[in-house]
Amino acid sequence: MTEHTKTPSTSKPGTGFGHLSTSSVQANVEARKARRSFWGQLALIGPAFVAGAWQFGPGNLATAVQAGSGYQYTLIWVIIVSTILMIFLTDMSVRLGIKSPVSLIQSIKDHLGKKVGVIAGIGVFLVTLCFSVGNAVGLGLGASMLLGGSPVMWTIIGTAIVATILLFRNVYRVIEKVLVVMVGVMAVAFVTSAFIANPDWAAAASGLMPVVPGNAWLLVIALVGTNFSVNAAFYTSYGTKERTRSEDDYRDITMIDTIPGIVAPGIMTSLVIIVAASVLGATGKVATTMGQLGSVFEPLAGPIGTAIFAIGFTGAAFSAMTANCTAGGTMLSDALNRRGTNGITSGTQKLISAIILAFGLTITVIFQTSPVQVIVIAQALTILVAPLLATLIVIMANRHDLMGSLRNKWWQNLFGVIGLLAVLALSIRLLLNFITG
Repeated sequence: MTEHTKTPSTSKPGTGFGHLSTSSVQANVEARKARRSFWGQLALIGPAFVAGAWQFGPGNLATAVQAGSGYQYTLIWVIIVSTILMIFLTDMSVRLGIKSPVSLIQSIKDHLGKKVGVIAGIGVFLVTLCFSVGNAVGLGLGASMLLGGSPVMWTIIGTAIVATILLFRNVYRVIEKVLVVMVGVMAVAFVTSAFIANPDWAAAASGLMPVVPGNAWLLVIALVGTNFSVNAAFYTSYGTKERTRSEDDYRDITMIDTIPGIVAPGIMTSLVIIVAASVLGATGKVATTMGQLGSVFEPLAGPIGTAIFAIGFTGAAFSAMTANCTAGGTMLSDALNRRGTNGITSGTQKLISAIILAFGLTITVIFQTSPVQVIVIAQALTILVAPLLATLIVIMANRHDLMGSLRNKWWQNLFGVIGLLAVLALSIRLLLNFITG
């Protein structure tokens, strides 16, 4: 019997017949990492989409339909510019939420002084008061069109429901899903109507050129106030902080949440203008009643189109009303050092939220003769406080001791300053309009 000389095996562990090669194992590991990364990226969706949903409320819809019906495609450029600037401001707020060890207003206090932080909280509160008017009026108009009855009655009922939700926060998780479906139905309807209405796409493209008709300034200011919502951008830092995002998440947040979350409502608002221009623009008259606003869907579904609009309008108003008073209560109570801790809502937060709701209800009851115009004016008034909040975001995003490697780059500052100058110029224009009558 012949002996065979055994030689030491030179194969690597885990290789050979019946075993996976090292490269295969590594490929599997990488695949698992990629899958985890993909779902991890989806989990980053949140703060910017909330800000975008806050933008796409009744004020946005009302002003966009008025823009399309009264000025056809001329004011589309306002939405495009506002959306671009909103992306940069929201991005700054996201980075502040990542880098700040505390909330944004608390960081403002630490770096710029307590008085500045309190002023910021008051500024946010004033903006939420303006938005509360549009939400309250919009909720009453949408619900009355859908279910009949007095708009004021439905505003009272809706306000009471929102106040109850603030006491029982877990209820909103269920209602929020219903509201998302309601707004989603209207979003699909606008996309479909944009093609069924057969708009003049060449004329729509010409609307990208900046032109402001002489009598459209108030509407332009309202469009900017809604679509370049500094308040919503400001609050994004809170959502980012609550979700404990890290610096490693920043790039994915930008691509998954910030850009699509802000671009989506911008696209929808542009489609609203296009549909309104195609359906109502031939009349040459601005849509000033809820019936005229709702008629934008008639080419799509006839009389049912008005009901579709009313469903989405009501859902958008209800959702925006809840988010608006919650944000106002959170940020002003934070400025006053009365914010709750460990996820518990303080009594001060609830009181401020209740004041915001009550203000919107009061204005709705007082001004019943021209509700759609009240919405437009309320949206325009938000621009008066926007320069202050935008300035604070830009300043804080440039603080090297706070932001470190996420500090603003020169091109981010460029767009931030452009946005700041734009809202400042519109604020001055609005004040001049009020002074000259």
